Amino acid sequence: MKDKSRNEQHHDENKTSRRDFLKKGIIAGAGTVLAGGIVSSFNAFAEGGDTIKVMTTDGKVLKVPQSQALEVGARTEEIMQKEGREGIPGRKWTMVIDLSKCQNARMCMAACQNAHQLKPEMHHINVLQMDHGHGTAPYYMPKPCQHCDNPPCTKVCPVDATFKRSDGIVLVDNERCIGCRFCIAACPYSARVFNWLDPKDAEEFEGLEYNIELNVPQKRGTVTKCLFSADRLREGKLPYCVSSCPNGVYWFGDIYEDAVTNGTSKETVRFSELVRDNAGYTLLPELGTRPSVYYLPEKDRRVPFKVDINTKKSGH
Repeated sequence: MKDKSRNEQHHDENKTSRRDFLKKGIIAGAGTVLAGGIVSSFNAFAEGGDTIKVMTTDGKVLKVPQSQALEVGARTEEIMQKEGREGIPGRKWTMVIDLSKCQNARMCMAACQNAHQLKPEMHHINVLQMDHGHGTAPYYMPKPCQHCDNPPCTKVCPVDATFKRSDGIVLVDNERCIGCRFCIAACPYSARVFNWLDPKDAEEFEGLEYNIELNVPQKRGTVTKCLFSADRLREGKLPYCVSSCPNGVYWFGDIYEDAVTNGTSKETVRFSELVRDNAGYTLLPELGTRPSVYYLPEKDRRVPFKVDINTKKSGH
């Protein structure tokens, strides 16, 4: 056998260098991820051949060599299910929505839809046009799942597909969901939707190991809902809707710490004072569901109301 030429040896060395660089880069990234508790950065599934797809924390699907993805410790569905059902210890999440600031930008809706494989007609959070009665000034009201402390939806599910975690978040497991829609009927806030058709980008996400905290991949014939962006909270980040709002409508935080942070200004204040000093309230308190979402009245509205034909009109 003839010795390799100098060009061939140089080519092989370059290939080895590139391979080692990629390997070190991915492992270094994984170290950063693990150090920050963001273990969910790599949800991998075999695509065939020597490469697999991985989902990053910003929702991008990338192809990497299979051996390298295994070295970074891709999370299995079993681990994601266990963590997803237990929740984040020592936390009790809450959201405060300031109705005086909502301008119907609907960027919260778009960010949520993009994260959860939702088609344009499907919503985990919806911005409604509201008024208190004839002749009163209308206003906008974002309405996510209320993540009740006493959720009626979890009590009617026959297969334990919807459940409440220790940190107060109510989730849906579409690996268990049988599509009976009992939970939809039981929810007094109309916060759940049904996947009548294949979800957005179904082919792209096909085969991806199911992440219960992101509720991706979505499945036809199952129920989906607002998750309080449980996957983002595990990374120490604000929910998709909160961080995408340009008008400072949303505050989010931990009741146990009595602290909530505004998604726009990044200001952190005491939850108890924010709700008390601004006459905060919850929806339908007479039902005893004890929601984790609070609203600040539409007093001192910052901008004039503009009628939008795409905004659903409803009564309070």
